[in-house]
Amino acid sequence: MRKADIVAAISEKTGLAKVDVLVALETFFNEVRETMGNGENVYIRGFGSFVIKKRAAKTGRNIKRNKTVQIPEHYIPAFKPAKIFTEHVKTSVTSLPDDKDEE
Repeated sequence: MRKADIVAAISEKTGLAKVDVLVALETFFNEVRETMGNGENVYIRGFGSFVIKKRAAKTGRNIKRNKTVQIPEHYIPAFKPAKIFTEHVKTSVTSLPDDKDEE
């Protein structure tokens, strides 16, 4: 499902114009981005948490130049689904469209 599909589904279920739904959705995304950019986590009860995770410094490799590269400590955004969200997916999904029967 893409963003356009989400906008269409919300518009159909609520009766709101697609433009209004798109503005609300974009505003939500921007607010989450802005809040996390300020170093704060975002918690949405019953849905999940957008949290900031710390990645330790490590040594990587530049394959093209065959040299080691120091990757500094940095922070990344992550999503942790709420327990009710996880349970809903666990009980509702039986297979994915991409799954192929192994014969």
